[in-house]
Amino acid sequence: MINAKFVSAALALGLIAGAASAETRVTYKSAKTGSSYYQMGVELAEAMKAGTDGEISVTVEESQGSVQNVMEVRARGGDYVFTTPPALVGLAQGGKAMFEGKGDPKFDEIRALFPIPSLTMHFVMSADSGATSLADLEGKTILLGKGSFGATEGEKYLGLFGLTDSVEIADAELSNAVAALKNGQIDGFVTAGSFPAPNVVEVAASMPVTVISMSDAEVEETGRTKLVIPAGTYAGQGSDIVTTSLPVAAFTTTAMDDDTAYALTKTYWEQKAKMADASPWWAGVTPELMANITGAYHPGALRYYNEAGMTVTASE
Repeated sequence: MINAKFVSAALALGLIAGAASAETRVTYKSAKTGSSYYQMGVELAEAMKAGTDGEISVTVEESQGSVQNVMEVRARGGDYVFTTPPALVGLAQGGKAMFEGKGDPKFDEIRALFPIPSLTMHFVMSADSGATSLADLEGKTILLGKGSFGATEGEKYLGLFGLTDSVEIADAELSNAVAALKNGQIDGFVTAGSFPAPNVVEVAASMPVTVISMSDAEVEETGRTKLVIPAGTYAGQGSDIVTTSLPVAAFTTTAMDDDTAYALTKTYWEQKAKMADASPWWAGVTPELMANITGAYHPGALRYYNEAGMTVTASE
């Protein structure tokens, strides 16, 4: 006959053991598989596991883009973390642009956690082209690629600075840019991603190139955020490069509990230096990037920022 006290004790021990081994599961939705931002998600998941001794488990999900990430807020719960430019959150909450007619009360529950590497514009020109400024693109053959933020933004800049009719656009995919520049088929290419951008690192290591620096007036005309790529980021880069960027951040909603949001934020900043040792793009994230997040922060994230003495742009 089984002793009732033994059964009760065993059950109690089982419950204790279960509680001790419990982990918080989080879904992190970022970008397409194979992109730098998907790779960042993988690195962040590993950092969260290491920094919390396995107490937080992050599953990285592929995404078709930032708009989809925001839209999924409507059907997700408190375990959902996603990346998007802060500007898109504002558009969703206002029911504007691509969110017109698609508004949802859950958009108002979106809250920021922390900034991640920005989408950074690079105009990469062969040294032989002689181009050192945007004006020098006149008469040159440029590869923009298709369908990406960099392609759309690059085309926009050509129009802004009166270069649309004087620049020949190569009909090729961005994946062919490095080979085409090496072979002299193009004079330069435009790419956007976190810096240092892998394709720029590759081409700069194999041939002399110039990543064009913009004037403050040019940056202001684009309406984008100014970003400085430090000297020495790329081979042969002797001075800082002034360019434009689209800030990106990690968000969740008020459905996430405060302790989880706190742990995610705290671990992110504490692990960032180790992540940067493995992947230099994390070195581009500094507390100053928090100024680009204009919406509200999650209360759990705010708890960490207050403890750390870091300035935030919202009090909610």
